[in-house]
Amino acid sequence: MMEDSQTDVIRIGNCSGFMGDRFLAAKEMVEGGPIDVLTGDYLAEATMAALSTAYENNPDAGYVGNFVGQASQVMRSCLDKGIKIVVNAGGLNPQGLVEALKKIAEQENLSPRIAYIDGDDLRGRIEELQSANESFTNLDTGQPLADSKRPVKMANAYLGGWGIKEALDRGADIVIAARVTDASLVMGPAAWKFNWKRDDYDQLAGALVAGHIIECGPHATGGNYSFFKEVPSFKNIGYPIAEISADGSCIITKHEGTGGLVSTGTVTAQTLYETDTPAYLNPDVIAHFDSMKIEDLGNDRVQVSGVKGSAPPKTHKVCINTHGGYKLTVIAPLAGINIEAKARLYADTMLDLAGGRDSFDEVSEEIILSGHRDPQTFEESLSSLRLSVKSTDENKVNILFVLGEMELILSNIPGLIPVVSGGNPIPQPISFMVHWPALVGSKHIVERVHLDGETVDVQPTSQLDVKRTRYEVPAVEPLAAPQGERTEVYLGQVYGTRSGDKGGNANIGVWARDDEDFSHLLEYLTVSRLKALLPDTADCEVERYELPNIRALNFYIRGYLGEGVSASSRIDALAKSMGEYLGGRLIDVPEQIAAKYSADA
Repeated sequence: MMEDSQTDVIRIGNCSGFMGDRFLAAKEMVEGGPIDVLTGDYLAEATMAALSTAYENNPDAGYVGNFVGQASQVMRSCLDKGIKIVVNAGGLNPQGLVEALKKIAEQENLSPRIAYIDGDDLRGRIEELQSANESFTNLDTGQPLADSKRPVKMANAYLGGWGIKEALDRGADIVIAARVTDASLVMGPAAWKFNWKRDDYDQLAGALVAGHIIECGPHATGGNYSFFKEVPSFKNIGYPIAEISADGSCIITKHEGTGGLVSTGTVTAQTLYETDTPAYLNPDVIAHFDSMKIEDLGNDRVQVSGVKGSAPPKTHKVCINTHGGYKLTVIAPLAGINIEAKARLYADTMLDLAGGRDSFDEVSEEIILSGHRDPQTFEESLSSLRLSVKSTDENKVNILFVLGEMELILSNIPGLIPVVSGGNPIPQPISFMVHWPALVGSKHIVERVHLDGETVDVQPTSQLDVKRTRYEVPAVEPLAAPQGERTEVYLGQVYGTRSGDKGGNANIGVWARDDEDFSHLLEYLTVSRLKALLPDTADCEVERYELPNIRALNFYIRGYLGEGVSASSRIDALAKSMGEYLGGRLIDVPEQIAAKYSADA
């Protein structure tokens, strides 16, 4: 445990929001100002699927290779400055990553103590656990895993942060985790710093929120921000730092002199990202997002406080990926008039050459219109057909479909542009995974900490004899929505949005900038109104959650992404732009609200 644990803060800086994030961010975070811990979040469902394929082809792979290069840039500086490194770059092979880091250390004549954590990989235990009455029921479909005919390629439980604390307690300089929850990378170091106990639920919940806010890197500092015109500069954008206090409250900030913005808006946006209910589940604690307070302190410093926590569930979430088959998407540019008729003829002929629609497991057709009634350039005249197919038969997708597409260049619709025109490659089929979210009893999960040849088992909180608390949702006085004459504005002129993927589901958070705007939002944006604004969600089950403490609504849209990111046929399989799609729709608001934002029209 660090000294002066009750009188100061722990500064945790996150240098990565996903596997392909800014490579130099780790070095910039270490050299740009004071931090105590450098974290990096590299994993997502899609990333795990990619690592699974790499690991299957090469047992020495399966970890995030990018991090090896980043570590080579910062290892010496972190050891000199006493900065701990905590990352989940271990993926499916944390021990392999440790060996790669030891080679770097030897080359640099350094001697860091490197720990790794595993216990998340359940793939080899599926049958054993099913025999113990763990059905791995799909949380979205209700189907037990035993009913799936697809082979399981990976199954990883989301671990908590107590293994990370154990590793730091034992003197680790670098902690390599496998599939821990994103927020665990922050919760573990904070619990280590302040020596929190398992039932310090409010403090843990505060650290969870801090971890959730900084987990996606520059998402919290102006990236992907609806009101992007507020951001002074996107050059050299700063990555987020959480300054966490002993009571679990934190200040979100960034290094001085960097680009980007930390404001109530950027923090609120990221708070809403990839969430469902206000009760945010984690194997260490449940954090209640409807209790938090966000306050702008100025100068890129935002305080988050008041977060309430309660006892964690007795289950761990499991990310299972099964092999779904192969998919191919062809985009055919269509010029001129009669776009719908051209698209229908092209698709019908293509699919007939490839064996007919029924010969594929799934066919998806989308017509994307140019939107120009009287185009002034050739490019403005182009609409497109986006045709996707899936099949467990790779040969069918690969040979029949590609050959069929090429054969139509001279014999089908007028103005067909060859796929290879302009140097574009012929589309290739890709293997895809089907995301299968499930739960497993926490009694089957043990986090294993490996350090200096020793292994320590860490039990989940729900399996220990600690107090369990509940959280009562606070009563909120309803706000009276403003009345009077109304006018039409774009939703995004008045309200901010942030959207993302949750397996096969999507979420859209919408927030207001003042109480008056929120009172209108609360009354106006119902589930039925959302479906009317976004017609392609009409067949989805949509849940609405209210967070009046941060003037926000959150919509959870079930099934929008099908069977997960890897399997989805949507253009935006991560639902990242879905919020902006909503922001581009016209809504009715009272004139007094519209007047405040008329300059944004």
